[in-house]
Amino acid sequence: MQTWRLDDTRQTLVLAARRDRLPEVIYWGAPLPQSDNLETLAAAHELDVTGGMLDENPDLSICPEAVRSFPGQPGLIIRDSDGTPLLPKFCYASEQASDNRFTLSLTFDDTENALTYTAHFALDPVTHVITTSAELVATRPVHLHWFAAPVLPAPQQSEHMIDFAGRWCGEFQTATTPWSAGMRYRENRTGRTGHEHFPGLLIPCTGATNTQGFAYGFHYGWSGGHKMIAEELPDGRRQVQFGHAARMEVDAATHFKTAPLYVTYSQDGLNGCAVAFQRHLRDRIVTWPEPERPRPVHYNCWEAVYFDHKLPILQDIATRAADLGAERFVLDDGWFGERDDDTSSLSDWTVDTRKYPDGLDPLIDHVHGLGMTFGIWFEPEMINEDSHIYRAHPDWALGSEDQLLGRQQKALNMALPEVRDFIYERMAAVLSDHAIDYVKWDHNRVLPMPDAAQTRGSYALIDRLRAAFPKVEIESCASGGGRIDFGILSRTQRVWLSDSNDALERLRIQYNAALFLPSVVTGSHVGPRTCHTSGRVLDISFRAWVAAQRHMGFEMDPRELDERETAVLKEVTSWYKHNRHWLHSADILRLDSPDPAVIAEQQMSTDASRFVAFIGKADTSAQILPRPIRMTRLDPAATYAVRLVNRNNVAPTTVSRAQQILKTDEIRVSGAYLMSQGVTLPWTFPCQMWVLEGERL
Repeated sequence: MQTWRLDDTRQTLVLAARRDRLPEVIYWGAPLPQSDNLETLAAAHELDVTGGMLDENPDLSICPEAVRSFPGQPGLIIRDSDGTPLLPKFCYASEQASDNRFTLSLTFDDTENALTYTAHFALDPVTHVITTSAELVATRPVHLHWFAAPVLPAPQQSEHMIDFAGRWCGEFQTATTPWSAGMRYRENRTGRTGHEHFPGLLIPCTGATNTQGFAYGFHYGWSGGHKMIAEELPDGRRQVQFGHAARMEVDAATHFKTAPLYVTYSQDGLNGCAVAFQRHLRDRIVTWPEPERPRPVHYNCWEAVYFDHKLPILQDIATRAADLGAERFVLDDGWFGERDDDTSSLSDWTVDTRKYPDGLDPLIDHVHGLGMTFGIWFEPEMINEDSHIYRAHPDWALGSEDQLLGRQQKALNMALPEVRDFIYERMAAVLSDHAIDYVKWDHNRVLPMPDAAQTRGSYALIDRLRAAFPKVEIESCASGGGRIDFGILSRTQRVWLSDSNDALERLRIQYNAALFLPSVVTGSHVGPRTCHTSGRVLDISFRAWVAAQRHMGFEMDPRELDERETAVLKEVTSWYKHNRHWLHSADILRLDSPDPAVIAEQQMSTDASRFVAFIGKADTSAQILPRPIRMTRLDPAATYAVRLVNRNNVAPTTVSRAQQILKTDEIRVSGAYLMSQGVTLPWTFPCQMWVLEGERL
């Protein structure tokens, strides 16, 4: 018997292997004493055998092998170079482990098929995230159909799992599926992360909520489409597999590697998983050009002008945006080629002299004169058939000539070095010739077919540009939230969460995305009075406070604002600027609301000395009066001063008539009270937000 363990203050992971086989995870949960004998744990993990079964239970190993009679989905499906299916059988070869028990690599050989498998585990003792991945090496090119990152068991004390669906303008919709015999199989074959299939999974144990109970979290950090298997075997055991979408490796090769699979265990509900992922992404994965610089308030001109670029109008809009508090001006689609709509010019990355006869510098100089930095939009991986480059190089497009178009465009074949060189040279020329510190990098269509080489090529291009322009930040946008994952965020600093600037939609989207994303990378903009994607009319206070929950910006025509809207937006922006120094490192904690019409979260400073709670009313409540909202993770013995930040800028109403203390004053109460009884807020209409500040005294 061979055994290994990884430990931190949050969790213990124990692996055990019999007779030199691949190991299986025999324990993953709350920390175990170092005195526990791992061989005894392995013996205690042994399952009984009864009628109708094999004489021994096949291992649910980190890469389940079909050749060992495993009854579920195998972790590896592969063919030899001549097409012959292979059934690998791996045996122990070597290991590497750190003295602190935080990292472990295990290597196994299949001498008959000349294959080598290596599994990597790294436990971060601060963020409490375990990063796993797997590699496969062959002595000759082989064809890969499916390769899972190290496979983990799912808990028996769980009734359901939570994964994510969605659509354009409706990302991060949770899907709750009961465990049952058989398989929950999700696969994204669109070639990008996708609005529809965010690569995450949460498994709450029975009774777990946002704030309490045991839970397990998984995220596959890859931007090119993934496959997830959550399977309950006939004998009742459960496994979770993540990997690239099946058959994404078009060519035979001698080396394959999964993307990182990030996993974590929580003893305080879904929030424990969320905080681990938020901190790990923010502190370990994202790299910041200027880490000490506050995240600037954005202004993006897209929903103000679309493709109709006129320099005097843009200068006027920039002046108004700066007066509202914007610190970065982003010039969106329409500045290049002969781009008057979305049917032409993609890949012709030269400034449109019809719109900018003197180039971009007059606009950039104006923006800089207002004290703002300048950002610009690209869609580097795409090409229109109506473009100079397509007419010169139709062979650069990915897929067949008669493929279905998306937004009148095709994808460039990013696996071709000459394509990457061309895009790099065009982008580098724009970035070198202008004072630009920000790129909004878009990706507005799915690929004609999944291909891992496409994603690797896109990664390589971004990496090359980052190396050449280390001070330039990059935002990952893909029709909004179509490319959000830890793989793309290891190369970018911001994501555009959704193309919907409808604050009501974003309230829910942001709430669910916080299970994985910190506020510092999550862009959120104040949209127009009448939302362009939903037609909904929302009050400025609600729109502004929803944007202030994350990395704040504006994306409307500021010329439409009336006097009250201008005053409210300035007030909320000022509040955001005065608090972002701690908000951007705060933990986002989802609160358990007793009223399904209310979506509430608490952002807690890293030293737990202060918090702000955003309590949004998304619908009409079933009952007359608001139900109390309980806080979480406070010191029960401490006293907190709690006040209503925005009592003066919510939409005016005469329906709330009682003289509640929070309408005029702060309250000073214990953490125990705030977590047990909670805060009772004034009545308000739907599509409004109450904002509470709390400070430990």
